[in-house]
Amino acid sequence: MTDEEPTLNIPSLLTLAVVSFFVLRWFFNRDDSSSANRPRRGNAVDPAQVEQISQMFPQLSSRTIMWDLQRNGGSVGATTERILSGRGLDTPPPSFQPPLPTASTNRPVVPATSSAATKRDGQDLISRYNLSEKITSDSSESAQAALSSSAWAQNKEERQRLLQKRRDEMILEARRKMAQKNKQ
Repeated sequence: MTDEEPTLNIPSLLTLAVVSFFVLRWFFNRDDSSSANRPRRGNAVDPAQVEQISQMFPQLSSRTIMWDLQRNGGSVGATTERILSGRGLDTPPPSFQPPLPTASTNRPVVPATSSAATKRDGQDLISRYNLSEKITSDSSESAQAALSSSAWAQNKEERQRLLQKRRDEMILEARRKMAQKNKQ
């Protein structure tokens, strides 16, 4: 009996397969789980997502939006839901330094001199929307007309016309209020 070699039987093979499976699974998933707990660097937050949220909620800083997106894995829906539910976003810690936005090749670069020149020209909303002739018109008639036509129209052109008219009225009303405030 001392000349017999040990043989492999089915229970020992199954035990070896199960142990090997768990060892390989642990080895390959180890990198994924450790990177999920660590803050990601580099392109962790898509600038388009930050821009999308900042357009919806301009009162929030992009740093705060980046912090929340990084914390929830880049989910725009989760960040938006958190803002809309009234909970607000947590302030990022001082150690959080968002990655600098990289210049993309598809966006045209506007020289700073042209934007400064437009500001120096003093283009305001009145000149942008050609409302100078409406400034002199009677304001009470336009306010009454805006109130009477506040129903939502069925066709697109009528809705567009009503919205433009409402925009013009809001600009003119803000101008009148600012003039009254300046007089006082």
